[in-house]
Amino acid sequence: MQISLTAAAVLKAAEEAGEPAVNPWLIGGSAFAILALLLLGLVFFGGGRDHS
Repeated sequence: MQISLTAAAVLKAAEEAGEPAVNPWLIGGSAFAILALLLLGLVFFGGGRDHS
């Protein structure tokens, strides 16, 4: 009985696909901007050091 209720809940949730609450492009752009800033900080921090 429990398995059929779980399967029904999953099917109902899959059918209710609508417009996302937050724009996925906004989330992806924010993540890209954060990672790009971290990469630039790493390059600037290590740019003036000699390799050993």
